[in-house]
Amino acid sequence: MSLYEPIASSDARRHLQLRSPVTLEPTGELVCANAEDVAAAIAKARAAQPAWAATSMKDRAAIVQRALQIVLETQDEIIDTVVAETGKARTDAMSMEIFSVADSLCYYAKNAEKFLRPRKRRVHGLLGLMKQLRILYKPLGVIGLVTPWNGPFVLVMNQAVQAILAGNTVVAKGSEVTPFSARLAETILSRAGLPHGVLQVLLGDGETGAAIVSGGVDKVSFTGSVATGRKVAQACAAQLIPCTLELGGNDAMIVCADADLDRAADGAWLGSCMNTGHYCCGTERIYVVDQVYDEFLRLVLDKGKNLRQGQQHGWDEDVGAVFWDRQMAIIEAHVEDARAKGANIMMGGRRNPDLAGLYYEPTVITGVDNSMDIMIHETFGPVLCIQKVASEQEAIALANDSEFGLNGNVWTKDKDKGYRLAAAIDTGSCSVNDMAVSYGIPAAPFGGRKSSGLGQVNGKKGLRGYCHEMPIVIDRFGGKMQNAYPYSAKSAEGMKKLMDFLWVKTPIGRWMS
Repeated sequence: MSLYEPIASSDARRHLQLRSPVTLEPTGELVCANAEDVAAAIAKARAAQPAWAATSMKDRAAIVQRALQIVLETQDEIIDTVVAETGKARTDAMSMEIFSVADSLCYYAKNAEKFLRPRKRRVHGLLGLMKQLRILYKPLGVIGLVTPWNGPFVLVMNQAVQAILAGNTVVAKGSEVTPFSARLAETILSRAGLPHGVLQVLLGDGETGAAIVSGGVDKVSFTGSVATGRKVAQACAAQLIPCTLELGGNDAMIVCADADLDRAADGAWLGSCMNTGHYCCGTERIYVVDQVYDEFLRLVLDKGKNLRQGQQHGWDEDVGAVFWDRQMAIIEAHVEDARAKGANIMMGGRRNPDLAGLYYEPTVITGVDNSMDIMIHETFGPVLCIQKVASEQEAIALANDSEFGLNGNVWTKDKDKGYRLAAAIDTGSCSVNDMAVSYGIPAAPFGGRKSSGLGQVNGKKGLRGYCHEMPIVIDRFGGKMQNAYPYSAKSAEGMKKLMDFLWVKTPIGRWMS
């Protein structure tokens, strides 16, 4: 039974029956925006953009600050909506969808003006005596934003706020699995005073998202699967518009012989099972040096004994439901493939038999290797795959033997060694003695290597990524133009002598650079 199924309709839009991942019972009907709806939304955004771009940064930031207060005031309602659609643990909903959103809103409201303020840059060499250079950050126009089901509120809110603070308007679509959590971003920012048409969050499915991508926007920010990301990149290339793609991951964790094993075991569980394992920079491969492998495994198994599942636990629930039946099928297939190829299922490895919904037991697997799908592909579930290695060098080699490169983590008491090992991993970002926290630090640019994505979001770079960085060169003194027509052999000879003076006979040219 699918969590969303097509149902008959009498209009020109696709209708989907939604179901709860916790009970599998129907929860409502989704009416998907069609191509005409998308075109109308983009036209509305296009019409609203000039006035919004003319709004002062102070006024834009004030709206975001008001949105922060609304998020805090209505956090229980937001959590209820997110948990109803996803089945995630309430604590995961609070940390990912409330705390991180609040922190992000505060950060960008405070720093956007500084990051996007026009700036002067020194012009080097002789030209610097005659010219001034200023860099202006101009909004791109209308941004298309397509986000997935694993962080349905935070992923819309975070990127939309960066885009609108930069002076753009946004047409967004969340997943059909979690449509009403995504729609909350528009509701909250509208309540905060955002003008009509600046942010529109459409309800819809993959066809709706494709219509946004190909609908004439000025940039696309996409978070989702590698396969869909490739299609988005191709569509953007055909239109000659930029895109950022945050795609899948298969992140490695390296446990060194000198690691704090108790902390590392906690990090393994949280890194693998937070948000039911449904986050792109979740830990999927754990490499432990042989000197501490047995003790690390003992600690992991001991800590996993009392993990709680099911909404009957309320705020005490540790690992929530799998958000989507299609993801459950992938988790089950990967675990069964590992089992068939000789891996050891030390804990879990099945659906929770005591719960009616899409619950998969927290799972620990050993004896894994790169012949198994679970070590090659993204599983995106509450599974710890632990592999013994002979050395840190072998761990690095295995960590890099992947088509993905989004995040990773290294565990050692030697911070300098941790830094060196982290730098040796071919990945978008890395943590030392913690699970993936880089997305939760707004100042850190976030993006993947290899099949994990294209471009970076967040921080100063992410905010400026929603702008055209426009250089404006201004003449200092006026007067006769240098090298004006007519050209002559005499002027060419003068240029040769000048170059010889600057870079051959004297070091003046190098000094002025």
